[in-house]
Amino acid sequence: MCRWIAYAGEPIFIEDFVTIPEQSLIVQSRASREAKSIVNGDGFGLGWYGEREEPGIFRDLRPAWSDENLLSLARQIRSRLFFAHVRASTGTAISRANCHPFSLGAWMFMHNGGIGHWEAVRRPVEAGIPDALFRHRGGTTDSEAMFLLLLAFGLESDPKGAFARMVGFVEHAMAEHGITQPLRFTAAATDGRSIYAVRYSTLIVPETLYVRRISRANGHLIASEPLDDGRTDWEAVPPQSLVTLAPDQLRIEAFKPDRGT
Repeated sequence: MCRWIAYAGEPIFIEDFVTIPEQSLIVQSRASREAKSIVNGDGFGLGWYGEREEPGIFRDLRPAWSDENLLSLARQIRSRLFFAHVRASTGTAISRANCHPFSLGAWMFMHNGGIGHWEAVRRPVEAGIPDALFRHRGGTTDSEAMFLLLLAFGLESDPKGAFARMVGFVEHAMAEHGITQPLRFTAAATDGRSIYAVRYSTLIVPETLYVRRISRANGHLIASEPLDDGRTDWEAVPPQSLVTLAPDQLRIEAFKPDRGT
């Protein structure tokens, strides 16, 4: 399973969370404490917002701990909202196109988890992506497919509803094809203003997710696991929950798929 962090608040250097903390994302890439896969070395990515509406993206297939470019960028880039992700492949190719975060226009998305028995259900899931969005598909992951489905289900106008409809659609496709392995979906999407994150799974406990207020930057951090030892200000997000992080607002509420019934 992958590890990721999302930050929103006053502009801060990316290294403050990606490389400096004792359990930073780079440390988690080689020694995660709460992931099913201890090592997350199948690529990494950064996505950040600056002066333009669309995010800047840097992705590579090298392990995060061995890429000097990542260290340099994290030290130099200051951003008010950024995503960072280290990947542990669940079966698809180790390639730059399969690294997170994915982006289209102003939107950015990253994911930890997977669609059970992905290759068996890939065709019906991808069939739900409209042609106008499918032409932007660059890789082969279930994560990117779910991002494009989110956009198809109205992410730009109704993020909460889009997440519910997308997960419901995927669950229906899995049931139609007799897939008994779980859907694991701990993910985040942003338009550069608000962040929407979901911690959800069928059948099993979902991958971990935490939130923490960053007082010195008047911001918040959402992370797969805590970046520091001994702190008590990390709040575990309950299973089957939706987190909305908007300016001056953090809300956690129950999440339920919309299966169209």
